[in-house]
Amino acid sequence: MNVLLWHVHGSWTTAFVHGRHRYLIPTTPDRGPYGLGRARTYPWPASAVEVGPAELRAAPVDVVLLQRPEEVELVERWTGRRPGRDLPAIYVEHNTPKEGNVPNSRHPMADRDDLLVTHVTHCNDLFWDTGRTRTTVVEHGVVPPRVQWSGDLDRLAVVINEPVRRWRVTGTDLLPRFAAVAPLDVYGLGVAGLAAHLGLPEERVTSHDDVPQARMHAELARRRAYLHLCRWTSLGLSLIEAMSMGMPVVTLAATEAVRAVPPQAGALSTRVDDLLEAARRLIADPAVARRAGAEARAAARARYGLDRFLADWDRLLEEEVCALR
Repeated sequence: MNVLLWHVHGSWTTAFVHGRHRYLIPTTPDRGPYGLGRARTYPWPASAVEVGPAELRAAPVDVVLLQRPEEVELVERWTGRRPGRDLPAIYVEHNTPKEGNVPNSRHPMADRDDLLVTHVTHCNDLFWDTGRTRTTVVEHGVVPPRVQWSGDLDRLAVVINEPVRRWRVTGTDLLPRFAAVAPLDVYGLGVAGLAAHLGLPEERVTSHDDVPQARMHAELARRRAYLHLCRWTSLGLSLIEAMSMGMPVVTLAATEAVRAVPPQAGALSTRVDDLLEAARRLIADPAVARRAGAEARAAARARYGLDRFLADWDRLLEEEVCALR
């Protein structure tokens, strides 16, 4: 099939374009949010093709994957076809609700009969109110990192984007307690200067801003354990990638993490003191960390394998395209 989708979420899109279809990726000269094009920090297959907006009206498109509400209008303007009416459409929901009374949060695609909302986690499906719109869940899949965990550095690793702006959402406020256990290496977008915002010296919190994914994986693999302290997120794919390389994880038991992480993979709790004790244990005993990392790797490979993810999407794409035809 020819699948039209925007490059929005890097790790998810990287996994998705490893399928057997042809992927049309909108690309604009400014490489802005609606024309980012192919990934520049990870090798995508040749089947992911950059397409300019002016080319889309004549381009063969079998199905469109929407990921933001405004893409509905963009598809119609750029292709001349109405998503869900003239063109099979699936809306991929990556995020948990962000505003208002969360249990009653209305999804932007609620009460539609012309598309399917596909959630990336069961947590998303649970919390979003989509009314009479059909929904399903295709759980995440990840491309296995090319490195294996060694954990030879007595340090803790964290991957979060914009930790200062998002603060309690990403658990940034909890980091000083873990920095007292071991030095932290924080990777992601907008992490520069984090130590100063936390009131800590840089030797306790070292920022690594916007590191290419392959290099980040290689550096993560040397840290003793991975911290996932997000209070409210769908599911951090960096967490699953860390587990896939055999890295033990210390995880706040919130949202989809309770399904993704077995406690024997390191620690899983809503009690921060439990997580601090686990971090101390992993730092102090590399053998314990290695056993926990093996459990993490087995769990991640079993649930979030790339083959399962792509097979699930193949079935869903075929069903939706055939249904509209």
